[in-house]
Amino acid sequence: MMTDQKKRSRALSSRRGFTLIEIMLVIGLMVLLVGLVVTNVDNLFGNNQATLVQFKVKESFKTPLTSYRIHMGNFPTTQQGLKALIQRPENDGGRWRGPYIEGEENLIDAWGNPLQYRYPGTNNPTSYDLFSLGPDGTESGDDITNW
Repeated sequence: MMTDQKKRSRALSSRRGFTLIEIMLVIGLMVLLVGLVVTNVDNLFGNNQATLVQFKVKESFKTPLTSYRIHMGNFPTTQQGLKALIQRPENDGGRWRGPYIEGEENLIDAWGNPLQYRYPGTNNPTSYDLFSLGPDGTESGDDITNW
């Protein structure tokens, strides 16, 4: 005859671990969560596009444009545009020390539109206007500007 202690230890030993159904349920839930995260990655990072463009327009072009001005005596003209930071402008008098930024891909915003540049600026008459047309690609209320 078995003692009560042996019966209890056998009952406990048969309940250790997880059943196949429990393991499959946990794996299924993990797959579902990973699927949700992967499908929403664009929403997670897409909302930051405006913030990234705002930083680009307000901060990241200050140093290259200021360096250009120091070397050349003035900011690039509207006609020269931001490409003057990458390619030597005509009649530079040997003063151009660029490129001041790397790659033409830096001259576009997060929505694939070229950054807009004016010198002298309409909104900054003693400096330059730099702005993105925003997600709609037209001058409207969603533009991101340096003024």
